[in-house]
Amino acid sequence: MLFDEYERKQSQHDYVKMLQFRMKLPAYQKNTEILRLIEDNQVVVISGETGCGKTTQVPQFILDEQLKAGNGSVTRIVCTQPRRISAISVAERVAAERAERLGKSVGYQIRLEKVQAHEQGSILFCTTGVLLQIMKTDPALKSFSHVILDEIHERSTESDFILTLLKLIIPKVSFIGLAIVLLLLYVVQINLHLYKIFMLRVCVYLKNYYAKRLMHLNISSIYRYKFPGRQSEPTGYRKHLKRYKELQHKRCEFVDVIQPYARELIAEVNMNNIPCTIHLHLIEKLVRYICNTKGPGAILIFLPDKYVIYPLHSRMPTIDQKLIFKEPPDGIRKIIIATSIAETSITIEDVVYVINCGKTKFGKFDVDKNIQTLEPEWVSSANAKQRRGRAGRVKSGECYHLYSRAREMTFDQYPLPEMLRTRLEEVILQIKILQLGKAKEFLAIVLDPPDVKAIDLSLDLLRTLNALDEDEHLTPLGYHLAHLPLDPRTGKMILWASLFSCVEPIFAIAASLTFKDAFYCPLGREEEVNKKKLELSMNQYSDHVALAEALRRFEIEHRRANAGQFCREYFLSFNTLKLLSEMKNQFAQYLHEMKFLDSDNPSDRNANKNSDNIALIKTIVCAGLYPNIAVVRRVTKHGIVGWTPEDGPVRTHPSSVNNKAQVRNFPGRYLTYFTKQRSTAIFLHDTTCISMPTLLFAGPKISIRREKGKCAITTLNLNENIICELQTVQLIQELQRALNTLLEYKITHPATVSWSTFEGDLLQ
Repeated sequence: MLFDEYERKQSQHDYVKMLQFRMKLPAYQKNTEILRLIEDNQVVVISGETGCGKTTQVPQFILDEQLKAGNGSVTRIVCTQPRRISAISVAERVAAERAERLGKSVGYQIRLEKVQAHEQGSILFCTTGVLLQIMKTDPALKSFSHVILDEIHERSTESDFILTLLKLIIPKVSFIGLAIVLLLLYVVQINLHLYKIFMLRVCVYLKNYYAKRLMHLNISSIYRYKFPGRQSEPTGYRKHLKRYKELQHKRCEFVDVIQPYARELIAEVNMNNIPCTIHLHLIEKLVRYICNTKGPGAILIFLPDKYVIYPLHSRMPTIDQKLIFKEPPDGIRKIIIATSIAETSITIEDVVYVINCGKTKFGKFDVDKNIQTLEPEWVSSANAKQRRGRAGRVKSGECYHLYSRAREMTFDQYPLPEMLRTRLEEVILQIKILQLGKAKEFLAIVLDPPDVKAIDLSLDLLRTLNALDEDEHLTPLGYHLAHLPLDPRTGKMILWASLFSCVEPIFAIAASLTFKDAFYCPLGREEEVNKKKLELSMNQYSDHVALAEALRRFEIEHRRANAGQFCREYFLSFNTLKLLSEMKNQFAQYLHEMKFLDSDNPSDRNANKNSDNIALIKTIVCAGLYPNIAVVRRVTKHGIVGWTPEDGPVRTHPSSVNNKAQVRNFPGRYLTYFTKQRSTAIFLHDTTCISMPTLLFAGPKISIRREKGKCAITTLNLNENIICELQTVQLIQELQRALNTLLEYKITHPATVSWSTFEGDLLQ
C-alpha cells in the first residue's frame, strides 16, 4: 500500500513542482552517495553548510528509498531538532515538499504539542528532550529503523547525553539494524574526527559541498560609523583600503598589504580600543540604510536580547514564533530581531538581509562560586557561519557583520558544550532512571566530560532534595522526580502540591518557573507594570504568588471571554498564559498516571482543598527551592539587600515585587529564590518572603545546640539562630519526624491523602 501510494505521488502536480525545487538543493546532488553510505555503515556523519538541505532532504532520501524497495512498513524515522520551533517548521516544510498534510507520512512532537504521523513509512520530527523521554521506555529504540540527530555541533546537554547512550547501545543493537545519522554544520575537520572516535565506528562523512549564495560585506564599507570615543579611523585605514582595491587581483601583493593592517587591528582589539558593546544606534542606521537603498526582502537581526517588532527567542509560545514565517503585504518590509534560535533549522524564506552584531548571551555555571551567570559574549566561528547562512535562502542575500575581521580572528571555533556550562541535576536523574551506574563514571565517557566539582555540587543538591541517598541510589522521591520532565525542584513542588491538596496555585508556579512568567514590560511603562504585578502579589511579598494569581485570574476571565482585556490591563501575554494553563493540565496527567491524584483535572475539588492557604503555598515553594535561601540584611528604596553564605551581599532582581519601594516594611527575615544569577551584579530572581517556622519545616535538616541554659536552632549555614526552650525544640523535632515519615510513606505508596483520617489531621 505504501509503495502504491508513493508511485501515485510521482505524477501529482504539487509533488512534481516541489521535487523540481528540491533537486536544486546541494544535498540532492549527493542523494545516491548519502544512501550508499547509510546502507554500508551503521553510523554516518553528514556535514554541510547552512542551507544545503541536509535537514529536510536526508530523512526524505531514506524514506523514499525504503518505500521504493517495498520496506515502508518496517521504516520509521525519528529526526531530532534542538528547539521546538525547529521541529515544527521543519516538519511543516517536509510535509509540504511531499505534497501532504501533516499527520500522514510526516509528524512532529514537542513538549505540549504533537501531530502524530503513521506508525509505518513515516518521519517523526521531535526535540531532543522528547527522544530522551522515548528512550526511558525504549532504550534500544526498537520502534525506529533510523535515528537522525540534527545540529549536533551545537553540543546541547541532551544531544550529548543521547550520543553517549547511543555509543553504549550500538554494540547491542547491530542485529536490529538501527541506522544512526548525525547531521552537523561543516566547521572544522577535527570536529568530525572527534565524532568518529567517540562513536567507536568508522563513520563516513561528506565534505563541504554547499556553494555560497551570499554577499558577505563589512559594515565599514557600507556606512561610515564612528564608535563613541573614536574620533578618526585607524591609522593608515584609507591608504590600505585604496591599495587593497588596486591590488586585490594580485594575491601575493594583497597579503603584503593586509597583514600589517590586520596586525594593527588585532593590537587595537587587544587594547580594547574597539568597543565590545552592541551599538544599537549603528544597527538602527544600518536598517535605515537597507530600507532606503536596497530591494525587497526581510531583515533578520541577531541580538543577544529580545526587542520589539518581530521578536524571536526560544521561550516564546510556539504560536507567537510562527508569526515570523508570514510574508508582509507588498511595500512593507519585515524586520525580525532574534536571539541565536534563528541560527539553525528555521527557513524564513523572505530573509535577504542579515545583520549580525556578533554577540550572544550564554548562561553558564560558575563551578568555583556555585552560581549561574548570564553575560553577553562574542559568538563562535560556527555561530557566525550559521547566521551568515540565514541570508538569501531562496535568492542572493547580504550579511552585515558589526565587528572587524581582526575581532573575528579571535572567535572560538565552536560554542562551549552546554554540559560544561549548566547544572547537572536533571542529567544525573536520567542516568539513575536508566540504570547507567555512578554519575561520575558515566559522565566521564561523554564527548566533553564536565568538571568533577560540578557533578559533586549537583549530587549534593539531589541529596538535599532527598532525591538520592548517600550511596547515590534513587530514593522513592527521586524515582518519581526522574520520571517528570521537570527540574527536580519544580518536580518536588508539584508532588508536594498533590499531597497537600493545593494543586492549582503550585502547578501555576511550577509551570511559570519551568517555562517563563507571562509578564512583559513595554518600554517606558515599567512603573505601571510594577504596580500591576504588586497587585497580583496580594501583599504577600512573593513573585510566586503573583505568578499563580495571574494564571488564576486569566482562567476565570477566559471562561468569561474577557481574557484579552485582562491581559492588556495587567501586561500579560495571552499566549504564554494559555500555554501555562496547558502545562497545568499536563502536570495533572503525570500525577494522575503516577496515582498521586484521583483525577487528571487540575481544578478537581479534592485536589484543591488547601489552595487558599497562602502560608502553605509559600512553604511548598520553599521546600522545592531549598537550599536557595537568603537572609534579609536591609531594605532600601531600591529594594532588598540580602546575604547568602556562598556570595555574601545579593540583591533582588529589578523585575521582582520585592525590589520596589513598597517593601520598606518587609515582614520577614528570609527570602527563598528560584535562581541566583550574576550579570551586572548578583541578583535573586523569583523570590518569596518566608518565616523561620516555614524554613524549619521546609528544610530537611536542623542543628541544635545548648546555649546559656536554652537551645539554639540553626538551619543551613545562615549564621542565624533561634533561641528557645528545650520543650519547644522537642515539639519541633517530633513534628518534623512525623511529617517526614508520612511524606516518605505517601511517596513510597502513591495515593491521594485521606483527609478524614490521622494523615489528613497531621498534614493540616
